[in-house]
Amino acid sequence: MVRSTVKNSARKTSASPTRRTFLQQVAAGGLAVGPGAALLASCATGGDDDDDETDSGDGGSQADVTEDNPLGIAEDQPVEIYIFDGGFGDEYATQVHQPIFSEKWPDVEINHNAAVDIGSELQARFVAGDPPDFVNNSGDGSMDTAQLASDGQLYDLTELFDAPSWDDPAVTVRDTLIPGTIESGTRDGVPYVLNYAFTVFGLWYNKTLMDENGWPVPTTWQEMMDVCADIKASGIAPWVYQGVTAPRYMNWPLLTMATKLAGPEILVPLDNLEEGAWGHEAIRESAAALRSLKENDYFLPGVEGMEFRDAQGLWARGDAVFCPSGSWIENEEADAIAEDPTFELAMMPEPLLSEDAVMPLETIRATAGEPYLIPADAANPRAAMEYMRAMLSVEGARGFTETVTSLTSVAAANEGVEFEAPGLSSAQQALTAAGDNVINWLYPSWYPTLENPGIDQATGALLRADITVDEWVEQCEAATAEIRNDDSISKQTREA
Repeated sequence: MVRSTVKNSARKTSASPTRRTFLQQVAAGGLAVGPGAALLASCATGGDDDDDETDSGDGGSQADVTEDNPLGIAEDQPVEIYIFDGGFGDEYATQVHQPIFSEKWPDVEINHNAAVDIGSELQARFVAGDPPDFVNNSGDGSMDTAQLASDGQLYDLTELFDAPSWDDPAVTVRDTLIPGTIESGTRDGVPYVLNYAFTVFGLWYNKTLMDENGWPVPTTWQEMMDVCADIKASGIAPWVYQGVTAPRYMNWPLLTMATKLAGPEILVPLDNLEEGAWGHEAIRESAAALRSLKENDYFLPGVEGMEFRDAQGLWARGDAVFCPSGSWIENEEADAIAEDPTFELAMMPEPLLSEDAVMPLETIRATAGEPYLIPADAANPRAAMEYMRAMLSVEGARGFTETVTSLTSVAAANEGVEFEAPGLSSAQQALTAAGDNVINWLYPSWYPTLENPGIDQATGALLRADITVDEWVEQCEAATAEIRNDDSISKQTREA
């Protein structure tokens, strides 16, 4: 049985003050929470030599490392976790991960908390040097992970990834993960974030609706325009997107189609903040294609002013056919989809802009996401790493998938499994069909303010046809230059 306290419970810990960091300076605005937030600076002090157990020097108590306890967690110390109570909810933690952890460590008390706005809940505690041990840093109120890493506020997860896996001590944790998972949470060569959910991106639609009307799944952009004309003639809007809240969702098909056209090397200059990167001809062509949806009135009327859940809800209820999103959408819109028992959710890869495209139709964007981190000032980071190790077991990963309808970054948990959820099954099939043709770009995680509000605002204006493609490129270039010229932002680079 999992022992937990109520949300926002008082901290129960025997950590001594010598394990705390003390505030040196806080710029106006305090902790880095969300885009554009100010910096938090602090320094760590050493451990207390008088502890009954060996102090690890990392802010937590360490017991002896053994075969059964590879991370040396102290069994008499509680672990406090915060879960983002958003699209995935928190039942996967209380009903799956915590029971797995507690079966092995029954004496470790789990103080469970769920929060809708992670940043608001935890800002004061980070400032005070008293953060929880484990944070699911997600949602609109998430903390700026890049800034936290730059400020030394995140715990190095190398020891976790090098530890024996939960299921097979002969295999390390890192070797159980889909390639690219660790890299997606790495800054300056240090893995700070565990990206747990594995997201497949594409265009989502009601397969039943398409089949009943004889609308073929388009494979080229010309076919997409032809299908959109037929859909519009039937009285249904061909496309919806996430409105005023998140027009960035349309950046995903834009860059995916451009990459299929010209090859994955066009993404490297974007991530490396190179001047002129957004002006690549393939990116321009893809931007023009998406702008043409507005020019032909193929968007759901009024979508540009909607909140993202309102727009998606109308799509799920049959007011539109195509919706760009990640594979979380099946869980996020489960209630709306359930209103129509004939609704069969399916995913399609973005169509080719040209038959001469460099990459095949099956190419998709897929990446590890849903970030989990351990604060550098955590009182019990070793138990938090052990909790992550339990999450990364096959049982933990499959339990997560069954609970929230999302794949995970644990490779074995996704293999040879038949999923009842049609959308998830479709995403799994698309991932299999893609093979090695899986792409991703990193600038949104490296530079959150470049994506939002930077590129976000430009794409919103493009989709409203308020600006031309050339003006969109200019705005994207200006947003990139702002990040490139800001010496206070740590820069990352990637190879081609």
